[in-house]
Amino acid sequence: MPVGLSSPHDLLPVKGVRLAACAAGIRYQGRDDLALIELHEDSTVAAVFTRNAFCAAPVVVARQHLAQASARYLLINSGNANAGTGAAGFDDARAVCTLMAEQAHVDMVSVLPFSTGVIGEPLPVTAFEAAIPGLLKGLDDSAWSSAAEAIMTTDTLPKALSEKVTLSGGEVVITGMAKGAGMIRPDMATMLAFIATDVVIDADQIKQMHAQAVEQSFNRVTVDGDTSTNDACVLMASGQSGIGFAHEQDQLLFQAALDSVYRHLAQALIRDGEGATKFVEIRVNEAANEQEALSVAYTVAHSPLVKTALFASDPNWGRILAAVGRSGIANMDVDRVHIDLGDVRIVENGARAASYTEAQGQAVMDQDEIVISITLGRGDVDSVIWTSDLSFDYVKINAEYRT
Repeated sequence: MPVGLSSPHDLLPVKGVRLAACAAGIRYQGRDDLALIELHEDSTVAAVFTRNAFCAAPVVVARQHLAQASARYLLINSGNANAGTGAAGFDDARAVCTLMAEQAHVDMVSVLPFSTGVIGEPLPVTAFEAAIPGLLKGLDDSAWSSAAEAIMTTDTLPKALSEKVTLSGGEVVITGMAKGAGMIRPDMATMLAFIATDVVIDADQIKQMHAQAVEQSFNRVTVDGDTSTNDACVLMASGQSGIGFAHEQDQLLFQAALDSVYRHLAQALIRDGEGATKFVEIRVNEAANEQEALSVAYTVAHSPLVKTALFASDPNWGRILAAVGRSGIANMDVDRVHIDLGDVRIVENGARAASYTEAQGQAVMDQDEIVISITLGRGDVDSVIWTSDLSFDYVKINAEYRT
């Protein structure tokens, strides 16, 4: 079961954005697996994609199309990643864009394809051809929940959130959805995330605001350290509220709300991580620079020994200490490092803290949500990431993923 997470509710429509979902039979039977997002023609869009060298065909095509034209439609399928499919995969990605464009009477480059699921399988283009007319007829500005469910793979529940932001010119809306539960170490975004707003924002502003929000949210989560071939995160602004940033304070207020939505969605991926029983925040304080802080945080987060101890609720603090020590930080003074589990000091002066007791550590590790704080004593840079434990179910889910 997800850790401290429930199905989304009270999702707000975004003016100028409509969605639809259907069961196309792309891989799954008896559930929706294809979603469509329609954007007003005046929309601005920003996106970031995976840095995996084996990026999927839809990632390459979506990036190319976004550079050539304004996006009008986003076509998103689950169950098939269309990755590792060679030249045929690119042909298929372009083919579904062409099918969408012909039905919607727009240029093919105005369609962005997105896929998630099993790698290496050909994309069943005929399934898209049969489904697209129904998707167009079913477009609705209130269909966020059904779209969020359609893009799921091993997720146990959809992930979405809405926020209202009151600017000097009036109220604007932000609504976003994301999917992902495994193969999560984004290096840019998450497996798939789509956030829409009706604020008026220009092309340069949306790129800057999107980049800032991504960096402190989706680029701060990891389930298993694996960067997907299909990661994408898209911010869409329809401009249909007619409200923009009249003052600098408006932009600051909007950015704070945007950051909050991204952070919620990113953390939801961890709370619903494959087989996760713990939601873990790792804070690194007093690092010399951000890269140093993140190196320590991710070394701890990716340690199988730390992750299995978390699953067992075992306060085996030596595993955390060892991970910090092998994080690659030059000239680390271990006597200046201290480590806390929640509010319990476990390591100081290069050894177990004199005040520490096993009962104290156990009380923290028995909780579903745990904070690990590591203070390096090397500078004034702090950073935080979020991760999960490594359970029996994680192994089972991934061992049986294609069966």
